[in-house]
Amino acid sequence: MKAQIIVNKENKEIICTEFGKGKQHDFKIFKKTNTVIEPGIELQGDRGYQGVVKFHSNSKTPVKKLKKKALSKEDKAFNRDLSSSRVVIEHVIGRLKVFRILSERYRNRRKRFNLRLNLIAGIYNYELNLN
Repeated sequence: MKAQIIVNKENKEIICTEFGKGKQHDFKIFKKTNTVIEPGIELQGDRGYQGVVKFHSNSKTPVKKLKKKALSKEDKAFNRDLSSSRVVIEHVIGRLKVFRILSERYRNRRKRFNLRLNLIAGIYNYELNLN
């Protein structure tokens, strides 16, 4: 099972969760779900979301290295800045991995994966608002 999590970077709150059955590519899950994101909101994704610019113009993904060609200093700086701003999102994903639904093989009914993922996200958001 593969999960996609959309996080608000300002308050670290989980906004939306989606999942794909089996081994699916991240971008394929994004296209399948048809998640509507306002044009004014900046979307930051990892390398799995290359090409998301076609669906959301205000998005940033790391620049990939071409075959037999090194990245320029500007591209390396851009990737470094993007990964340093995405670290907040990665920390949220790390907090969800404590529940082991994302970090290990899911061995229960597939129909209930989305429900359980949403419940865990709700627990995380509730705990976040308590502090």
